[in-house]
Order: sequence, then C-alpha cells, then structure tokens
Amino acid sequence: MHRIFTNIQHLILSLILASLIVSTQGKNAEPLEVIIGGSSNQLSEAPVAEPVEGSLEPLIFADLRLAVVYPIILKFKKIINSDPLGITKSWVGADICNYTGFYCTSPPDNCSAIALASIDFNGFRLSAPTLDGFLDQLPDLALFHANSNNFSGTVSADISKLPYLYELDISNNQFSGPFPTAVLGMNSLSFLDIRFNFFTGSVPPQLFTQAFDAIFLNNNNFMQRLPENIGNTRAFYLTLANNKFFGPIPRGLFRAMASLTEVLLLDNLLTGCLPYELGFLKEAVVFDAGNNQLTGPIPFSLGCLKKVEVLNFAGNYLYGMVPEVVCALGNLANLSLSDNYFTTVGPICWNLIKKGVLDVRKNCIAGLPFQRSVWECAHFFARPRYCPYWATFTYIPCWLPHFKSPPLAASESAPSPS
Repeated sequence: MHRIFTNIQHLILSLILASLIVSTQGKNAEPLEVIIGGSSNQLSEAPVAEPVEGSLEPLIFADLRLAVVYPIILKFKKIINSDPLGITKSWVGADICNYTGFYCTSPPDNCSAIALASIDFNGFRLSAPTLDGFLDQLPDLALFHANSNNFSGTVSADISKLPYLYELDISNNQFSGPFPTAVLGMNSLSFLDIRFNFFTGSVPPQLFTQAFDAIFLNNNNFMQRLPENIGNTRAFYLTLANNKFFGPIPRGLFRAMASLTEVLLLDNLLTGCLPYELGFLKEAVVFDAGNNQLTGPIPFSLGCLKKVEVLNFAGNYLYGMVPEVVCALGNLANLSLSDNYFTTVGPICWNLIKKGVLDVRKNCIAGLPFQRSVWECAHFFARPRYCPYWATFTYIPCWLPHFKSPPLAASESAPSPS
C-alpha cells in the first residue's frame, strides 16, 4: 500500500515538474532541469529531468512550493523595465529565500514545509507596468510591501484567492482605476495601505465593516460623501486625507470609540459643524481635520479625549471661543487652530500659546499678533451662522473635576454612544 502511494506521489510530482519546465521555456529557450530536495515532507527520490545538451545547471529547490513560484518570479523579472538599485541581480537560481526582498517561512498548513511567505520591495524603485500574474499568483504569501516603487496598472481581482495575505502595502506607486474591491471579503487581510496612488471613484461602504487594523487611503482621488457607516470600522488607524471626500463628519463615527487611535481627514472638502459625538473617541491620540470647510464652534466634548496628543482643525471656518476644557487636556502636545475665526481664548489656552502648543494665528482674537484684519472678521460674522443641536456644543459627557456643563434638554440630546 505504501509503495502504491509513493508511486502516485512520484507521478503527481512528475506532472507538476513537467508543467514547470514547459511554462518557463519558449520555442527556442534552453530547457530547465529541476530537482526538489530539502525539507522532510518532500520525496527523497524526486524525478529529475533528463540532461539535455546546452541545458542550464540543475536547480535544486528546498521545497516543491518554491519550485512552483520560481517561474512566476522569472516572468515578473522580465517585465521590470527599471531597476536602478540592481535589486533583481540577486534573483537568480533556486535559492529564492535569499533573493533580495523575498522571505520564506513555514506556511500555516504545513509547519515542515518552506514557502515564499513575505515580499518587501519598500524603497526599491522598481518599475513595472503591472503586478498581475505576480502578486496574485503567490499562494502562500502573507505580506506584500511595495512602498515607493513605480508599479502601475490596476489591482487584480485574483488577490482575493490568496488565503494567508494579511498585509497589503502598495503605497506611493502609480496604480489607478477604481478602489480595489478584491480586498473586500478577504478575511485574512488586516492591513491595507494604498496611499499616494491615483485611485478614483468611491470607497465601498463594506470596507468599514471588515476587521481591518489599519486603513490608509490618503492621497488618491476618491470623491464621495463620507460613508455613514464609517463608525462601524474596527481599525486603529483611519487615514482618508488628501482626497475629495465631502459632506459632514458622520455623527456615527463615535461607534468606533473602542478602537480608533488615529483619524486623518485633512485636506478634503468636508463641510458642516463638528459633531458632539467626537468626544466619545476615547482611544484617539491624533485627530486631524485641517484644511476643510468645517464651521461652527469646537464642542466642549473634545475635552473628554484624555489620550489625545494632536488636534488639528486649522484652515476651516470655525469660530467662537477656544474651549478651556480642550486646552486643559493633559496629554495635548499640538492644538492647531490657525486660519479660522475664533474670537476668544481663556487663561489655560493663553498658557498653551506661550508654550507653543496652541497655534491661533490668523483668527479674530483681539490683542494677539498675526490675526485677520478687522474687515475680514466683520465680513465673516456679517453672515448668519447656524449649527444643529446647538446645546450639545457646551455639554461635557464625561466627569472632569474642574469643569461643569449644563444638562441637555431632551430635544437637544445627541444620540448616546451606549
């Protein structure tokens, strides 16, 4: 019985090797001889291609999984049209695990096997017209990092077939087309970075229902209202900056209060007033909504962001007083409110200005240097300003020993995060 099983294994392996040999040769190409050896899960008597005159030296792979990806790497190498650092010079021979940028380990389904598990091309400055036929054909890949290259094209739908891929970073390249919807439904994927590309259109709302730890979409050409379900995300890092997102910041963002650590919404086209519910983002360390078209006062509820270190609302149409309760945040290192229309600061905020923590240049605050002209401020306030749920702006939804706020009337109450 064992001998029959062994013969079957030999037959299957022979067929795979034959297909590898055929796939790597053109009509006049030199034949490729492949020998599999190495790890304990491989056959000790692997078939060997018959020697052919003019053939290459035999390639001895440590594992069949490496032999399978070898022709895929070879094919990709041929379409690379620029390699200023000479990275691909090391992509020769059977020792794939020592190719520059390639890393091997045991796959999840077989701890005794050796497979290509990770690729790190960050900063290699490689150029290729596409990653199709490469990235999507590496069955054991868990991490793919290709920041700062010149890869282009679209993202193949076949990446959804990679069962172990959990980090995908193709940032700072030349990719274009719509959002790569193939990432939706990839249960293994937890890190998505497509920053600094040329993706267009809208972002599917399903993105915010998946279990991502990090979503980096900034510096593309996405154009849409911020999805109402954005608060369903479980991500720690949500970066949507430098796109064309418009409309108000959804009030439901507070639903992400248990996870969101960093939120970057700067340099978009956001409008409306800041929602009181932002004060429930209790894990937030960075919240940046600078250079938008937001208006209204700063909600006192932001004084409940006890972990926040950076708050940026510079370059908007915010007005009123700078809340003392926000200036009193213990971990605050940078509060940027320049280029707005604030009129008042209290003693705690004055102290932050002296320390260089609070920037209120180009506002309407009497007695401070580098403010807007009287005419500019008068012109702004001559137009009526209105925000809904007005009473919520002075309400503090957490206990702070030195600050109190009036109770909310039922008609003014914002939805509770509970």
